[in-house]
Amino acid sequence: MRYDLVIFDNDGVLVDSEPISNRLLAAYLTEVGHPTSYEDSLRDYMGAAMHRVHDLIRERTGRRLPEDFDDVFHGRVFAAFEQDLEPVDGVVGVLEKLTADGVPYCVASSGSHERIRVGHRTTGLDRWFDDRRIFSSEDVGRGKPAPDLFLHAAERMGVAPERCVVVEDSPLGVQAAVAAGMDVYGFTAMTPAGKLTGATRLFSRMEDLAGLLTGAARA
Repeated sequence: MRYDLVIFDNDGVLVDSEPISNRLLAAYLTEVGHPTSYEDSLRDYMGAAMHRVHDLIRERTGRRLPEDFDDVFHGRVFAAFEQDLEPVDGVVGVLEKLTADGVPYCVASSGSHERIRVGHRTTGLDRWFDDRRIFSSEDVGRGKPAPDLFLHAAERMGVAPERCVVVEDSPLGVQAAVAAGMDVYGFTAMTPAGKLTGATRLFSRMEDLAGLLTGAARA
C-alpha cells in the first residue's frame, strides 16, 4: 500500500549520532561509578530516552545518577556533534524523493527537541524539518518501547496509525512501532537484523529506502 506518513527515527537513521553518543554515554557512566562499555551502551540504551538510563542504573545499583547528569552529558554530546556529526549516507536523497512525490514525513525521536535541532542544524537537515515535523519523547513523557511517541506524531500529522510506516534502527524503536500498530522498516546498518524482531521489512543501505517505499506503494 501507499503509506500516508513516513515517520523517521532520528539518531542512527537521519543523523549518524549513535557511535558518538553511545561512546560518550559509556565513558560518562563509567566516570560516575557505573562501569559501562560502548557495547553495553548500545545494548541497553540505543534508541531510548534519557529516563531509561536513570531507571536502569537505579534498578541495578540502587543509586541515582547525579542531578546534573543529563546537562553534562548533553553538553558533551552537542560539542562532539559540532565537530563530528554527519547525516546518514543516502538520507538526503530519500527526503528529496519523498518531497518530490508529495509523501508526508516527520521525525519522532527519543532525544530531546534540543538534541534533534542541534543535530539537524549541524548536518544541514534542518532545511527538511520545520517545527511541525519534529516530535520528541519530551512531548509524551514515555519514551520507546512505549508506542506513545509514534501515536502522538501520527495524530498531530493527521494520519491513522495503520497508514504510517516507521523507519527505525533500534530494537526499542521497532517494539514501539509494532505496539502503535504501524509498519516498521528496520535499518540494519548498525543493528544486526536478528535484533529487530517484528520489523515489516529490513534494509541495510539508506539509499535503498526510497525504492522500498515506492515498491510498497505499488503493492
